[in-house]
Amino acid sequence: GLNAIRVFIQYVVWKHDAAGLKRRFSALLDTAGALGMSVMPVLFDDCVFGWPHQLDPFPGPQREPVPGMILPSWTPSPGRLLGASLEERPRLKQYVQDFVSTYRGAEAILAWDLFNEPLDATGVGAPEFLSQAFDWAREAGNAQPLTVCFHIPDGPNNGVIFEKSDVISFHGYLPLDKLRARIAMLKGFGRPVICTEWMARSLGGNYETDLPLFKAEGVDCYQWGLVNGRTQCQYDWRSLPGGEVDPVNGWFHDIFHPDGTPYRQREIDAIRAATERPPRASA
Repeated sequence: GLNAIRVFIQYVVWKHDAAGLKRRFSALLDTAGALGMSVMPVLFDDCVFGWPHQLDPFPGPQREPVPGMILPSWTPSPGRLLGASLEERPRLKQYVQDFVSTYRGAEAILAWDLFNEPLDATGVGAPEFLSQAFDWAREAGNAQPLTVCFHIPDGPNNGVIFEKSDVISFHGYLPLDKLRARIAMLKGFGRPVICTEWMARSLGGNYETDLPLFKAEGVDCYQWGLVNGRTQCQYDWRSLPGGEVDPVNGWFHDIFHPDGTPYRQREIDAIRAATERPPRASA
């Protein structure tokens, strides 16, 4: 029943080999389109995971997974140094406009997520930067909607996010009652609402209760994680090297073992129940 993917693009890879990155991204779009799936590209990101933190990305081979840690090789985009450099801004603008102008006719792209969780660990995504990113994308003639996630209540970026997003997006790692309240609040802006990150078991996420809510509210949602592997999403954000899976709630994210076996069959059943379409009426 899953029909969409959210994909993080790395600025440093574009800077190092734009043609190669776009060739691979085009192949991804072709594959997704052939499978009837939409794609939401993410162009910038302030998040950092793993230990020690890698605040500045680099091209080439990346470090191996750190046992016990979630997303141990994750790096932000563009990273702390490049994001803070005013001399880099023209290239950052070129990066945004290259992607938006090249793929504005791509039917597989649902929307552009310009910046994931701005002002997280690297602190690059300040209001000025966010506002520029929106302007750059619009100057490039975007055909798909633009968005940046709401994720910090009373955060300094919320004015820009709510003013300039075509689609209101948010991250919903919340128990059911707070998830319902968050949706109600964001619908007040009178624009479509999408939950671009959701489903962390130890934070109250639940397929059996949350999916019916999303469906009833007409809010699309993206779960984090799919097949358990090198991203090690069975551990939560606070995990340290040598950490263990939560003994009460189980895996933090992911729904399949590496061999394709469901982690919890009832969760797969809930996804199928929420996404199945009623049979067509007979002629």
